Amino acid sequence: MNPLKYLKAVSIVGVGAAVALGFSGVPAQAAPKQGGILNFVVPDEPPSWDGHRETTFALIHPFAPFYSLLIKVNPDNPSSSTDFVCDLCTEMPTPTDEGKTYTFKIKQGVKFHDGTLLTAHDIVASFRKIIFPPEGTTSARVAYFVMVESVSAADDHTVVFKLKYPSGAFIPALATPYNFIYSKAKLEKDLRWYETNVMGSGPFKFVAREAGAYVRGERNKGYHVPGQPYLDGFEAIFSNKQAVQVQAVRGDRAAIQFRGFPPKSRDDLIAALGNEITVQESDWNCVLLFTPNHKKKPFDDARVRRALTLAVDRWGGSQSLSRIAIVKAVGGVVFPGHPLAATKAELEQIPGFWRDINKSRAEAKRLLQEAGVPDLKFVLWNRAVDQPYTIVGTWLIDQWRQIGVTVEQKMEPTGPFYARLRSAEFDVTVDFNCQSVINPLLDVGKFLSEDIGNESYGAYIDRDLDKIFEAMNRTSDETEQRKLMRQFEKRVLDEQAHSFVTLWWNRIIPHRSYVKGWKVSPSHYLNQDLANVWLDK
Repeated sequence: MNPLKYLKAVSIVGVGAAVALGFSGVPAQAAPKQGGILNFVVPDEPPSWDGHRETTFALIHPFAPFYSLLIKVNPDNPSSSTDFVCDLCTEMPTPTDEGKTYTFKIKQGVKFHDGTLLTAHDIVASFRKIIFPPEGTTSARVAYFVMVESVSAADDHTVVFKLKYPSGAFIPALATPYNFIYSKAKLEKDLRWYETNVMGSGPFKFVAREAGAYVRGERNKGYHVPGQPYLDGFEAIFSNKQAVQVQAVRGDRAAIQFRGFPPKSRDDLIAALGNEITVQESDWNCVLLFTPNHKKKPFDDARVRRALTLAVDRWGGSQSLSRIAIVKAVGGVVFPGHPLAATKAELEQIPGFWRDINKSRAEAKRLLQEAGVPDLKFVLWNRAVDQPYTIVGTWLIDQWRQIGVTVEQKMEPTGPFYARLRSAEFDVTVDFNCQSVINPLLDVGKFLSEDIGNESYGAYIDRDLDKIFEAMNRTSDETEQRKLMRQFEKRVLDEQAHSFVTLWWNRIIPHRSYVKGWKVSPSHYLNQDLANVWLDK
């Protein structure tokens, strides 16, 4: 088989439309200027500083500027799901061995911030930690690399990945922005060292962090990309209150918040600041879920779990919530609009997506009665972040109230919230599936059995589901992939009722017009190393 032909057959089509609404009179093609400090606001703090372990923007936004990657999305075209460029490699490789071997040549002379040389051995150590996490460590993206058999260093400047089978999902997985390249020496000393320390080879060096206040970085004068970064440094300011974030941009305490604001905040900033604000918008590869704990009664009963999704009016919710929150599109387990996503007609056949909400809620009540819990009460655990967690959680409680279910919502800061997810100490939790490069074949790995997915928090084992996932990733036939994806979706949302999609997100970034070089993408994880960002002031 021609590997290039194979890869073309399974490549994922870029569907994350992005637009920039210019309110600035400054030409976009102006030459970058050196200097200045970029202040930006971050709506939350990360549970740890280890990119291999965490899955949150709260880690990426303040810490990605300290690290290099093997490859990354093209910063000039971050909405594409197929346009990748080298970061630490010298050129994108052509696979050999019928698409099963990828050989990367590594830049020479790259240094970590402590002055030590970065070699192929550091890259191998980093990816072994990500792909084959040793006991006692956690990797959030094991499921991304199910096709990888081994990673090794042929010499100091050559890294070789061998795959079990050809997969068009491999390169997008490599470009995941959490794949920070760590020092092999640091990992050998302590595999968990990076949970509380910073030491990379990225465009900025770590300066200081004050819990609850800020993270600061300064230009890495020895950065391996000549001429970059343009900024003298950055300061990431933490605030979990949306009103404070908006005021920070309005008062120019911060130039941008990279995660996103709801429509009204965009409109308020434009009204207040006119051409001093530029708005970039995009579809968003991110969705809130709600996940019952399969090991707790009565949620070990599929009838109870199915009743919870039947109560939710997603079509009506899209209309009302999109006016006040960063959610909008109705979809299944796949990014809406993607060739592998369910059509509207296909969605409407799945419980929870029926057009007749009265019929749906009547069936929900019947199932609860049949399961012996007509007056069900439980606690919904949620993350203490305004957008969209609190809003969607409150909306869900009202949806369940309409089938006679009483729910108490408890919210926690990100650290304790993640700890609760990972320990499965909950009845039902708000959950999420936010991914970087749009790659549904791997993005749905979130729903796999708990011992495979690593981000699957429902505490269930479903080997039939795991087999469908593997079959999707082994076939090069997109028609077959789509057929298998419908089986996967039906099993998750209907037959086994494992976990449930609410609404997909809509990304709106109003920022100070003097911020140049940064382009929005369909993920708040991508394009955040700030190497190409500059200030026009």
